[in-house]
Order: sequence, then structure tokens, then C-alpha cells
Amino acid sequence: MITVELQSPTDFDGWRRLSRRLLAEGVKPDEVEWHIKGDAGTLFATPAYQPHPAPPSSSGPRAPKLFIDRARRVVCHTDTSRFIRLYRILWRLQQDGAYLSRITETDVKWLEDCDKAIRRDVHKTHAFVRFRQVNAAGGGRQEFAAWFEPTHLTLELSAPFFQRRFPNMDWVIVTPSMSAAWDGTTLRYADGGSKSDVPPADAVEDQWRTYFKSIFNPARLKVTAMTSEMPRKYWKNLPEADLIPNLIATASERAKSMQLQPERAPNPLAEVLTRRRIGKAAPAPTHQTWPEIRKALSACTRCPLYTDASQSVSGEGPTNARLMIVGEQPGDQEDISGRPFVGPAGQLLDRVLVDAGLNRNEAYVTNAVKHFKFQPRGKRRMHQRPNAGEIDTCRWWLDLERRHVQPDLIIALGASAARGLLGHSVKVSNMRGKILPQPGAVSVLVTVHPAYLLRLPDADRARTECQRFAQDLSTARAFLEGTAHRTSA
Repeated sequence: MITVELQSPTDFDGWRRLSRRLLAEGVKPDEVEWHIKGDAGTLFATPAYQPHPAPPSSSGPRAPKLFIDRARRVVCHTDTSRFIRLYRILWRLQQDGAYLSRITETDVKWLEDCDKAIRRDVHKTHAFVRFRQVNAAGGGRQEFAAWFEPTHLTLELSAPFFQRRFPNMDWVIVTPSMSAAWDGTTLRYADGGSKSDVPPADAVEDQWRTYFKSIFNPARLKVTAMTSEMPRKYWKNLPEADLIPNLIATASERAKSMQLQPERAPNPLAEVLTRRRIGKAAPAPTHQTWPEIRKALSACTRCPLYTDASQSVSGEGPTNARLMIVGEQPGDQEDISGRPFVGPAGQLLDRVLVDAGLNRNEAYVTNAVKHFKFQPRGKRRMHQRPNAGEIDTCRWWLDLERRHVQPDLIIALGASAARGLLGHSVKVSNMRGKILPQPGAVSVLVTVHPAYLLRLPDADRARTECQRFAQDLSTARAFLEGTAHRTSA
């Protein structure tokens, strides 16, 4: 029998390194005993295994990433047989690479159950750790401490979450088996402690109890669901837990009291904000001429997009154009210049229009939404797709342009443009390249937006899609030529 010694109860790296050496030497699972350094061994324990100093060959033992990830978590389980069973699974994987898919195997089922238990334990730690302030707020960093009793040895898996969540305060989490401390620079681990190492209470807990009581909705109380998500074993360390029994006992009475409350008048501010959001706050313009329309558009506040954009971007081109091209919205360069389709997508559109035999200077080019919608990311403004409400609000301007230009055909570039023209959402792939006659209105041809072509990562697919785009525009040209021929006949 070989005795293998690990440095700690969660020494995954040590287990992995020694397991690889044991496998390389052909040591079977039932020939190995695993022990933690410092624990009492068996009465007849042999000297600790010393692997051969030579590293294993490149053709040594292998294991799928799924197993490695699960094993890294499962070593934190309290099952005393975890190292034995993990090595046994690893041994089986050398003979059967698909062993983990054998869900009826006892060890495979054990591995999955332990992994679920560890994940749940980490989740509960994130949810139920309650920090208490150690020092009074002052000019320096605040210090906090928390006592928690996880079911398993999961603090090393849980602590990085708190490092990301509370980077600007010093904290320590104490559990029976281990403690974790963050000082703003380094996350350190040490031996465990006891509940007495953490302050018994602080002033913030009264505020937390008040908040918890205010959000407890008696009309939606489901005790079974609540205790499933907040198991009773954690209640002893939760400051709000002493309120729960009374809140449950009085839930029915409080729910009835809520039902008997008279209806409250709606907040008048809500109506104002709703009108502003959907654009009804703006009075209906009375302008009729093209200069009046463009002037009014430059001052548009019908939707919130105007607050961040540099300016509105109206259409440009002949006001008697037979072809109207509608995109989604201005981009970064369009927002700066005040002209539609001057950025990379516009440059691609210009090239494909030439290939299709169309002249952009003879078309009226505009967008379904007149303001640039974006998300700041560093020094860049990243395009953000307009939502249905914003498209529908801006449709008022698009209809004005359409009535003033009166084209024979409108090309809708993308789904947003199609919604602005048709008044409802469509799937571009279902309508692409087809002339859609509109009762009492101008015919529409739906195709992709050139920005979509620029985002395609595969060069061959991008080339194919550009050819399809050119074919769609050629269909538009043929329609216009056919219409012109019929008109002159």
C-alpha cells in the first residue's frame, strides 16, 4: 500500500501532480491511501510516497477539462473519500475517455452530486455573509469582519467574489476551517477561527433589519420556497433572521390589511414622464415647407435620444428622388458631421450602389431614427440599437420625409428601417430582396444594413453576403427601370 500525503484538505494542485505520477507508474486506485499532512495516519501507515524526480513524458495521463474543473471544486467537499474517488475516476478515464458520460456509474454520479453541492455552498456564501464594521468611519479605509459557517471547505472558491465586490474596504471572513483577508492589495488565507473573533453586532444591522422588513411582501409569501433559498441553518448568523418568524406569523393578517387599503392616486409625474418617453409631449408641428421640416427636426426632443447625441441628422438628396434609402440611425461620424451614411457603412453602401448601377446622388438617403444612440466605452461611443419605442416615435419624421419626397421605391436597410417604414417588426431574412407593394403607399424592398456586412468575421462569407447585397440593389434598379418604362409607355 502506498501512502500519499497532501499539504492541505483542499490541495488540488498537489493531488493533481501526485496523481499524474501514480498513473505514470501504473499504481492502481486500491493500492493508494491519501492523507492530509498533520493528520493522524493509520496504525501501519507506510512512509509517504516520494515520486520519481523525472517529470512524466508528454504522452502521460490525460483527462478532459470537464473533469479537471469539477475535481478542482470537489476537493473542497467534506467527503473524506474525495481524493480516493477522484483518483479512481481519473484511472478509469485512461481506459475509457467517455467515462464521465456514463451517468449510471456510481463514481460519476457521486462527482456530479458533489459538484452541485459545492456550487450551492459557494452561492449561499455569497448570499448570506454579513459583514460587521470593526472600526469607526474615518479618513482611512473602513474595516469589516464576518463570521460564516459553510457546509464545505469552500472559502477559497467564495472569497474572490468579495474581493471584486468590495475592493475599497478591508475585510476578513472567518470560518471554522479557514479565514480570508483582503487589504486592498492582496487576498490572503490563514487558519480558521471562531465566532468570537468577529464583533457581535454593529449599527448598520438595525438599518438592514428595517430594510428587510420593508421589502417582505406578505401577499407573496411561500415558506417552502423561502426556506429552500434561505435554509434555516444559516439563520443563526443573519441579523434579519430574528424578524422572520413574526413576519411569517402575521403575513396573512398583513396581506388582508393591504387589500383593504384605499387606492392611491397615481403620481402625476408618471404621466409626464410617459408622455415624454413616447414623444407625445411635443406639440404637433404646423410647418409645411422643406426648410421648415429640417429646422424643426434639428430641434427635435420627441424622445430621450436627443439628450446625448451631438445633433439630429436629417436626410439628404434630391427632394424629388425616385429612390429613397433608409438606414437605422446615425453612427459616430454621422453624429459629428450631421450627414447620413458618411462612416464605414456609408462608404461600403456607396461602393455597392455603383456595382448595382445606382447613383447615390440621385437617391434620397435618411435614417429611421434621427439621433445617435450609443454607449460610452472609454473614449469611444459604441453603437446601440434603437428600441421599438424610439423607432416608432421617430417614424413621424420619416413619414414627413416620405410624403415630401414621394419616391417610387424605398430600400429599407435592416430590421429597424423596415419597422420604421412598415410600422411593425419583420424578419429581414424572410423578406430580403423582395419588392413589397404597400396599399396606398410606396413599394418597399428590405435588405441588410451594410454595417452587418462589416461585422462578418469570415472573409468568404462577407464576400458572399456583399454579392447578395449587390443583387438586392440590382433588383431595386430593375424595378425603377421597369416603372420608368411603364410610365413613359
